[in-house]
Amino acid sequence: MDRQDATYRQYIDILKKELIPAMGCTEPIAVAYCAAMARSILGKMPVKTVLTVSGNIIKNVKSVIVPHTGGARGLKAAAGIGIVAGKEQLGLEVLSQVTPEQQQEFAQWMDSADFSVEQAQDGKLLSITVRVWDEDGHAAAAQIADAHDRIVYLEKDGVILKQETAGQNTNCQQETNSDCLTVEGICEFAEIADIEDVREILDRQIQYNTAIADEGLKGDYGANIGKVLLKNNENNVKTRAKARAAAGSDARMNGCELPVVINSGSGNQGMTASLPVIEYAAELHADQDTLYRALLVSNLLAVHIKSGIGCLSAYCGAVSAGASAGAGIAWLKGGRFTEIAHTIVNALAITSGIVCDGAKASCAAKIAIAVDAGLMGHEMYQMGQQFYGGDGIISRGVENTIRNIGRLGHDGMRETDQEILNIMTCVD
Repeated sequence: MDRQDATYRQYIDILKKELIPAMGCTEPIAVAYCAAMARSILGKMPVKTVLTVSGNIIKNVKSVIVPHTGGARGLKAAAGIGIVAGKEQLGLEVLSQVTPEQQQEFAQWMDSADFSVEQAQDGKLLSITVRVWDEDGHAAAAQIADAHDRIVYLEKDGVILKQETAGQNTNCQQETNSDCLTVEGICEFAEIADIEDVREILDRQIQYNTAIADEGLKGDYGANIGKVLLKNNENNVKTRAKARAAAGSDARMNGCELPVVINSGSGNQGMTASLPVIEYAAELHADQDTLYRALLVSNLLAVHIKSGIGCLSAYCGAVSAGASAGAGIAWLKGGRFTEIAHTIVNALAITSGIVCDGAKASCAAKIAIAVDAGLMGHEMYQMGQQFYGGDGIISRGVENTIRNIGRLGHDGMRETDQEILNIMTCVD
């Protein structure tokens, strides 16, 4: 690969499309974005709203606090704040400019709104449709599918304003084509990348994700996993790396109004792939260039591993991001393809049984475990230890193992995903 190759430009495009800012957990934010778009098409506040969403959206919105709602959770809160105060032109930062007056208006809307929810039957993992009506019977609709910010359908009074073919892609693949990614290619790209091509993207990730980790350690959010780790463990870089990633999730899952830079459609994955690498770079006194290149490794590996799973699954996304963070840290320590490949395989062998039961406070603890597995995967290789092909779901060769993980997360856990949703919707 060289900087003139089409593949090089594809890698840059993947980073630009995947590492984008979002305020709040991306599933409720996607609902808010879709609702804001429907209200905008209608042209006024609706008197009736019907929300139709896929099961994974129900799962990932149920327990997480929506920003600027005064601590409200769930689909009604996400749609309501989008209708009342969302700025649809801001995409996944749709709630970044909510005013105190709009927060009061939202509280009134929650008390009086004609609002209902239906589960989508289109077979998609990510599907959100918002239909709204005004007092004169005018109607509007907006639909998001396949990616958190992909508007595929707009309608007003029966007239179709926009229609894209969402296809039959139940894998929920982003618009980004990540088929070009390989572990070896990612390592080569990180070696030769012109930092000016990625500096703005990575500087924003460092700034945003560091800020929310700081806030998570200062404030009182959820179960305060980041603080628990720092208080009850030796204060070394390994503990701090886990604690900062967890603290970012503590804050984000529990209503913090700071944005993060996401990865693979997930803020938790964006923080998991970046914050441990940033912490280790500081500990190792790595220069900025080395940090940037380590972040290229961790971010692109997170996209690569997750692409076969799909953006929503019963497979916890922190697992792939934690393995990727371990690989980024291996890069900081001078490791290249061989070390990174072994780190990934070892880490995935350890934590691939963690299930996703929706966005909520305990995501922070899962992140800490996933980061620990990434670090252990690298430590194993440093000591001449590894898991071999045939050990469970591990196959010979890192790409084969990554394909196995994709198969497990996408195909093998479909029934698990539905059963998790059944449990979540039947038990308080």
